[in-house]
Amino acid sequence: MKKYVLSGLVLAAGLAFSASAQADVIIGVAGPLTGPNAAFGAQLQKGAEQAAKDINEAGGINGEMIKLEFGDDVSDPKQGVSVANKFVGDGVTFVDGHFNSGVSIPASEVYAENGIFQITPASTNPQFTERGLWNTFRTCGRDDQQGAVAGAYIAENFKDTPVAVIHDKTPYGQGLADETKKAMNAAGITEVMYEGINIGDKDFSALISKMKAANVGVIYYGGLHTEAGLIVRQAADQGLKAVLMSGDGITSDEFAAIGGPAVEGTLMTFAPDPRKNPSAQDVVKKFRDAGFEPEAYTLYSYAAIQIIAEGAKGAGSVDPQAVAEELKKGNAYDTVIGKLSYNEKGDITRPDYVMYVWKKNDEGKITYTELQ
Repeated sequence: MKKYVLSGLVLAAGLAFSASAQADVIIGVAGPLTGPNAAFGAQLQKGAEQAAKDINEAGGINGEMIKLEFGDDVSDPKQGVSVANKFVGDGVTFVDGHFNSGVSIPASEVYAENGIFQITPASTNPQFTERGLWNTFRTCGRDDQQGAVAGAYIAENFKDTPVAVIHDKTPYGQGLADETKKAMNAAGITEVMYEGINIGDKDFSALISKMKAANVGVIYYGGLHTEAGLIVRQAADQGLKAVLMSGDGITSDEFAAIGGPAVEGTLMTFAPDPRKNPSAQDVVKKFRDAGFEPEAYTLYSYAAIQIIAEGAKGAGSVDPQAVAEELKKGNAYDTVIGKLSYNEKGDITRPDYVMYVWKKNDEGKITYTELQ
């Protein structure tokens, strides 16, 4: 009888060990999968899915397979916290997301309290990594870096042009506008207007009339592509001949679909196009063969999954805190967007912004092209 019981215990222990050895690494992917910013949510989702597929086919993370779970935050902070709490309950240990800074920041506190590592492909507000949390990382740059590039460009190229600084009152939009304003002011350029709009606004006639009265020649906009497209289109319709400049929040071809021909000449800060990175060519081909153009944050999301895998490999563990500690050692990791290394805050160490212009390409499509 004793022999039988012992054999059963050994068998149970063996099964438990086998199950543990074959456990999945559960990664949550969070962003606006529906709503006005769903184009960006699709980028995060597609990037993560392809990265997980490629890494699993190569043996997984330290021999364990990646399992993805998706959370739709609709770009809403409260919904983002709900997604974060659901991930906690579902056993998620790593998160690729969120998209909006205003969602990532409150969600990160839920993750930190519950031992979950978070890496965002797109949240650029400095406060995301400035609060001393152990778990916050990003594959993108920061708005203080982006604003410095935009402000310097305005000062150099529009020295005698009246500038309006407009933002959407969000942590991302206002944060970026303020960083640009700070850099512009430091270079001796003072804006003639500083205004906030509301997300979801459709009619900007009053704002445009005010800009016309101030002879505005440059509109710097901190916000996302939906409102930016409406502003530039309505400005053209009302005869305001001003150059729009914005940041990475308009990096979607939907901006041109909303704004129409008026978006030609729009200036935009974003990282060097990752689709042109030699190390990304095989992955880019996979996306295009599947009928999806990996613009904007698609490859940043792919890289986020790569960083999780590389950090776990270096740590010899899939424990989130061990991975965070490993990444903060400053080692460089190969990704589809180039080599990435991290400082103690969880920020990448390379400068990551250049200037683009929206114009027609050789096929006659209005899209963004890096200025040379």
